[in-house]
Amino acid sequence: MLNNKITKAVRLAIAFGAASTAMVSASAAAQGAEEEKVERIEVTGSAIKRTDLEGSLPVQVIGAADIAKTGVTNVTDLIQQLPAMQGFTTSADSVGGGGGGISTASIHDIGESYTLVLLNGRRIAPATSGGTVNLNVIPVSAIKQVEVLTDGASALYGSDAIAGVVNFILKDNVDVTTFSARYDRPQEDGGSTFTFNVSTGFGDLDRDGFSLTAAFTHEDQEQLKAKQRKFGQTGILSFEHPDFADPLYFFNGSGNAIPGNARIRYQTRNAAGELVSTQTTYNPYANKTGACAQDTSAIGAACWFDYTSTIELVPENKLDSVVLNGLFNVADDVTGFATAMYTKTAMTARIAPYPTGFFNLDMSSDLVKNEVLANLPSGMTAEEIASIDRVQAQWRSLPAGNRTTEYETTATHIVAGLRGLTGEIDWEGAFTYSVSDQDQNYPTGWLLLDEFLDVIGTGAVNVFVPNDELDDASRQALAPAIYHGNWENTKITMKGADFKGSMPVFDLPGGLAYVAAGVDYRDYTYENSLSEANQEARLLFLEAGTSYDLQRSQMGIFAELDMPVIDDVTVNIAGRYDDFSGVDAAQVGNYTGEVGEISKGDSDFTYKLSARWQATEDLLLRASYGTGFKAPSLLAIARPQVDFGVTSGNYVCPFSPSDALYQACPDKQGGRVQYGVYQKGNTNLKFETSKQSTVGIVFAPSTGFGITLDYWQVEMEDRVTQLTEDQIFADPVRYRDLFTTRTNAATGDQELAIIQSSANVGSAKYSGVDWSVDLTNDLSFGQLKTRWSGTYTIESTYTRPGTTDDWITSLGRFGDDQEVTFRLTQQISSTLSHGDFAHTVRLNYKSGYQDQFQSADDCAVSLVDAFGDCVSVQLRVPSYTLMDYQTVYNFDDNTTVTFGINNLLDKQPPMSLRTGGAGHQVGFDPRYADVYGRTFYLQADYRF
Repeated sequence: MLNNKITKAVRLAIAFGAASTAMVSASAAAQGAEEEKVERIEVTGSAIKRTDLEGSLPVQVIGAADIAKTGVTNVTDLIQQLPAMQGFTTSADSVGGGGGGISTASIHDIGESYTLVLLNGRRIAPATSGGTVNLNVIPVSAIKQVEVLTDGASALYGSDAIAGVVNFILKDNVDVTTFSARYDRPQEDGGSTFTFNVSTGFGDLDRDGFSLTAAFTHEDQEQLKAKQRKFGQTGILSFEHPDFADPLYFFNGSGNAIPGNARIRYQTRNAAGELVSTQTTYNPYANKTGACAQDTSAIGAACWFDYTSTIELVPENKLDSVVLNGLFNVADDVTGFATAMYTKTAMTARIAPYPTGFFNLDMSSDLVKNEVLANLPSGMTAEEIASIDRVQAQWRSLPAGNRTTEYETTATHIVAGLRGLTGEIDWEGAFTYSVSDQDQNYPTGWLLLDEFLDVIGTGAVNVFVPNDELDDASRQALAPAIYHGNWENTKITMKGADFKGSMPVFDLPGGLAYVAAGVDYRDYTYENSLSEANQEARLLFLEAGTSYDLQRSQMGIFAELDMPVIDDVTVNIAGRYDDFSGVDAAQVGNYTGEVGEISKGDSDFTYKLSARWQATEDLLLRASYGTGFKAPSLLAIARPQVDFGVTSGNYVCPFSPSDALYQACPDKQGGRVQYGVYQKGNTNLKFETSKQSTVGIVFAPSTGFGITLDYWQVEMEDRVTQLTEDQIFADPVRYRDLFTTRTNAATGDQELAIIQSSANVGSAKYSGVDWSVDLTNDLSFGQLKTRWSGTYTIESTYTRPGTTDDWITSLGRFGDDQEVTFRLTQQISSTLSHGDFAHTVRLNYKSGYQDQFQSADDCAVSLVDAFGDCVSVQLRVPSYTLMDYQTVYNFDDNTTVTFGINNLLDKQPPMSLRTGGAGHQVGFDPRYADVYGRTFYLQADYRF
């Protein structure tokens, strides 16, 4: 029956559930003139329009009311707080990590590149050369509903949908104008946010023949500095551990210090009396004053800089967006539609000031005489002093400011099409033009190679004093060596067309069978252009970049058959054929012209079988099985070897003195340092393939209570990835071909570097359970609605790169991939409504995990202080729970005021000794915890 209890429970979940898992169930299609007629709608995961929400796939639905209860200000925070989301890129990843100024979605920690993001059911231009979409460009104020399909959907949508689909549905047919303003203010300094948006609508499609919805959003988020939070203000940590009687000392600093360290080369006599060349590193300022300066610590005779004190926890972010969504009648049963979105974002990330490495100083300069030679290490003989023939300095250019990177992204998305009903064929077609255009700018803090060496080598800048003691002459001399300007531009353009239709085809015992079919075509171009400074390698330590102009097209054909084989049992069959062209290059590096196809294309057929059984009036059973495939990204295939900065972690030299590469290690005394990084594509990559399955139930014995439970499983072959720096350094024998050297432009020395090359690394397996429980209690004074939802991950494992049977995992631990897959994530949300008030309390929970193992051989942790014995230690990071509170007061029919407190209990991030994974933050992991602390917000909405 159409109005059975399960259908009512589904409607209830969509209307009142918190942002999490919506109960999605189905009822048999009403047949015959005597039954109630209802509109057929399309739900993510199927091309066939259905009555109400019938279907066999697990779809989580988040409505506008749900979004309001979450207390978030943007789409990124909304999606990333869902229990099913793990393994996404956060804004904190752009602070010295590989974030690239974007934020993403990732279902079940299978990966952001396997999670398809749609806008009104269609793809938008990715932020990378693959399919990863930057959530920052989608304004939350324009969203009517979000549908999250937590099952693979390659058979309908094609490549990139192995993990599932996130479909943002825009507001339409809006008949009121709404102004909304909100201010978020953490209890401690830093990180405040102001948001303003307005939405309005014109016309009514049924009455006027057209409707237009418009929305404008402005968001301004202040940076949060590391020094503004006690847990993040230093990389020098003293802590206790139950396995050790003495305190432990974790130091994550850098020999690029201010005041700088000096390295002198001189002759000394060995035991046989022979002269041999010797190098010694020490800190002249510490020798002169008796101690290292502020924010530095003594390591041997040198002073190491606490660079964490200068970075950010969260970067500054700004957004301006305009969205237009229109409908208009073209003819009877034919409707035109158009969507236009223009978004401009600017993320500004600041990391530690430039580490100069060692550079040569003029032996005859006053700086060498007055600072280096005047404060030599004690115990040097007159003969040794007289033989000094080279003086170098290692400095941190704090006077030049933080290395600042501004990611300015402009997203343009335009869709125009027609939909209609011709006879019994329900059809729709559209054209799409979508662009993601990002400028990477360096406003300040980056040093010009020649200008820096010219001024610094002469001793014009006193690098051996603290920043506050640097004289004006030194600052003026350094100013011309600071770069200001654009570094590179990346533009991804997607052009596409699609057409699909559905119709009833034949009668079955359970009702009418429907068939759908469609075709789509997309063309992608990836253009990477470089500034003159980039092309000429004018910045210190950065090699010349490589520009790209790559292109690839894709065509797909799909069909779907939905069959109610008997009463209460529906079977769905879907299949899709995709054909990808090879990657064409019109430009690689400085060569322009007809490069032509540099890789072969591929094609594949994928399918999906699913079924639902309305076992009783209260119980629905559903299951699915399907296949998927994914094309490697353009850069994974075509990128030549390019400079990609330095490692996020510090490592000891991985080679013994007998190895030729040992001579390229910057520190041969067992010290931990950062190494250069290159990235590189692979034209021989194979397409990835997958198998997915789900089994689930929906049980709703009443309209006030309902449960959904879905088991999911994904298996992948020929998974494409890049080895992490931890994996490469942990096994230098296996990955020796990924080590190379890079020239230090300041000294001319060859220094060790690694190559993160794309590769098919084998197999991966994922499985788990998603659930939601909804409960409504009618009270004498109001109504209490509660939802408990979560994800329990059973398996998340993959073969170690280079092997076929060595399975490793990040489940419940900081893994080789420098990430954590949480065993359990869950959310409980309760809303009490009474009169004009609604109060919501929400709990978000992540289970604990084993932290990154720190070996005594790496000496990242020592007893008592930096001079203590090195020890091996592995922390257990405890479970993490956040509580949020919100009160909504409907002042009158037009005005609503919302007050909320996020992180009500002021929960601090748990301690972690990780040295890789996210950005440069130390002592915790910003990807998995709230860094703002208790945060208050006030929002006012006015409608007319």
